[in-house]
Amino acid sequence: MTQAELIATLPEGRLPPGLMQLNATDFATLFGAGLLMAALLCWLTQPLLQRRPSRRVLIRATRGMPPQERALAIARILGRLPEELRATAYGAAPALRSETIERIALKARRRHR
Repeated sequence: MTQAELIATLPEGRLPPGLMQLNATDFATLFGAGLLMAALLCWLTQPLLQRRPSRRVLIRATRGMPPQERALAIARILGRLPEELRATAYGAAPALRSETIERIALKARRRHR
């Protein structure tokens, strides 16, 4: 039994025949609902799909910090404290220049990938 025959066998008034036929407004409504769902999905996944800044950019963003704080911030970025920055980080040696700290951090990042 086909769908049309099944609908035809239903008693009058139970199911209007126009309910089973899609027209242009139904298609427009479904299309609009699909667009809303797509927009919602894009909005929800946007934080997961954004690119994180590179380690180089994060290291350069620490330029204005005092040397000890900068060395510890670089350790947090790299996941470890480079050997050359340990004395600076703990105040056991005089502070290194900003360019020197950055050079050591970038070199350590390449060495331990």
